[in-house]
Amino acid sequence: MTNYYSSMIHKEKRKAKFRRLITLGFIIILLAGAATGFYGYRMIYQTNVWLNGHESVSVNIRKTSTWEEVKGMLYKNGLIIHRESFEWLANLMKYPGHIKSGHYIITPGMNNHQLLTKLRSGKQDPVELVFNNIRIKEDLAGHIAEQLEADSVSLIKLMNDKEYTAKLGFTPANILTMFIPNTYSVYWNISPQKFMERMQKEYNAFWNEKRQQKLVEIGLTRLEAMTMASIVEKETNKNDEKPDIAGVYYNRMKQGWLLQADPTLIFALGDFSIKRVLNVYKKIDSPYNTYMYIGLPPGPICMPSVSSIDAVLNYRHHKYMYFCAREDFSGYHNFAVTMQEHEVNAARYQQALNQQGIMK
Repeated sequence: MTNYYSSMIHKEKRKAKFRRLITLGFIIILLAGAATGFYGYRMIYQTNVWLNGHESVSVNIRKTSTWEEVKGMLYKNGLIIHRESFEWLANLMKYPGHIKSGHYIITPGMNNHQLLTKLRSGKQDPVELVFNNIRIKEDLAGHIAEQLEADSVSLIKLMNDKEYTAKLGFTPANILTMFIPNTYSVYWNISPQKFMERMQKEYNAFWNEKRQQKLVEIGLTRLEAMTMASIVEKETNKNDEKPDIAGVYYNRMKQGWLLQADPTLIFALGDFSIKRVLNVYKKIDSPYNTYMYIGLPPGPICMPSVSSIDAVLNYRHHKYMYFCAREDFSGYHNFAVTMQEHEVNAARYQQALNQQGIMK
């Protein structure tokens, strides 16, 4: 009997020990799982972006960008704190095989999951595209290429394509008038064709009913108004004076005079460093030489600002036929009705140029 009870007690002890081992193992497993989960949670959701005090940083990913190139952009700028956790989650989310091009704004405090979800979804941030003070198509194409993925060669090719520009309602000579200087919200990876279509849409929206009515009232087409506005743009940067200068050119057109606009001559010469127009320049044979050919040139000599366009549409009614830069170099002009008055104004300005040593 004693042996029997001893055996039973021994078995119970073994069972109790076994249960303790199972419990301990279970606890270890739970702790290990909790630790793994906590570590995994940290790898996924802990802040892993460092911007060194900046409010945001932009990253541009091209259509041809590889995973190595994307990592290179992020690592080069020191944006990722823990690279291993970033790459681990990127592989888990299969991002290396689903890279989406675009312009992405990264903000402080982002974790791996937030950053990779944004990049993988392709939900890019728009670019605030700005252009103004452009003289020629090549300048515009280069300026756009600095702000978007589209290259300048593709853009200028479209601007010089007669068939393509005709579809938009323009020619290579006047395509610059389609671009209204402003700030536009566009996607960085917009194609050159889509960009041109967007600009055509903005152009049509600009020429609203009110501006169209103004065209009817002054008897000009859109192209003529834009071309005249481009001349006004290069004559003065004083917005309050632009309607007066537009009025002078409108008076000359009504009288059948040559416009004799110095900026068109400079455009024809292609030398934008000229500060003093000499008589010898007026002999160049070009449709843009308004000292030789009557009427407006075939297209704009620059991209006119909205203020210059509206100055033409709302030109000031007066009797002035001439204007000349003031001798104080303030940027303003002296206006005259007669040639005699104009010659006096011109003489004062030429004397001021001589005193400054400006000969060309």
